Amino acid sequence: MEQPLVSVIIPTYNRPVQLGELLESLTRQTYKKLEIIIANDAGEPVDEVVALYPELRVKVIHLPENRKHVHARNAALAQAAGEYILLCDDDDLLLPIHIERMLAAIADYDLVYSDVEIFDYELVDGIRRPLSRRVFAYEHDPAEMRKFSTFVPSGCLYRRSLHDTLGPFDEAMNHYWDWDFYLRAVEKFRVARVPSAGVLYAFSQQGGNISGAQGDSHRRHLDLLSQKHGLGSLPTKNFFVLLEEPDVKKREAATEVLWDGQPIPSRGAQPRP
Repeated sequence: MEQPLVSVIIPTYNRPVQLGELLESLTRQTYKKLEIIIANDAGEPVDEVVALYPELRVKVIHLPENRKHVHARNAALAQAAGEYILLCDDDDLLLPIHIERMLAAIADYDLVYSDVEIFDYELVDGIRRPLSRRVFAYEHDPAEMRKFSTFVPSGCLYRRSLHDTLGPFDEAMNHYWDWDFYLRAVEKFRVARVPSAGVLYAFSQQGGNISGAQGDSHRRHLDLLSQKHGLGSLPTKNFFVLLEEPDVKKREAATEVLWDGQPIPSRGAQPRP
């Protein structure tokens, strides 16, 4: 039986080190039938980074203006040829068995997502070196997901045909596009969590990633999300504070930890001897 094509969608904007490490992690995948579509959101050129990985099937879309990451995902999605879509932020990483495992898990589902390890890091000699790590694994409960989403889009795998029903990602949901996508998907399709931490989710306390941002913009977009899905009043507390809330703590689940804790340097890194 012929292996299905998986389209890996990566929006990027001025993060060449991180993008190089992600591409490195994709070369290490045990599943090889991939097309990688990078949507460069009017940032600095990425061609030199991509050229380091000639064995990967990569297409770069050069967007003429910066319209933010959700638009970039939609631009990449429009050119995806795969039966399956795998999403990944440009600063996250996939462990070698991740895609193979997700494809095995999706047989009876339409969308599967995995647990992750959140890692903080410092950049040393062009390599992100981990400073701390935290397992992020929670039971899949659609009712509880309306209160606090534990769906991490990076590394999720789903059938391309979902978009025939759902349409593209909602560009009005800038900060909560992933929560919105999950809520729309789970309403109409079979969704499951895979209890395996095959994704490394970057969260630098030094800033520079969307994950760490807070403010009025988040509040506005959260209100939009709530209105769209009838979620009621939702808090905008610090992410790590929310993880300690009793309703979230009770959802913690066991998972398989796969990471050895070592960095995944790109071929463009030049560490000191």
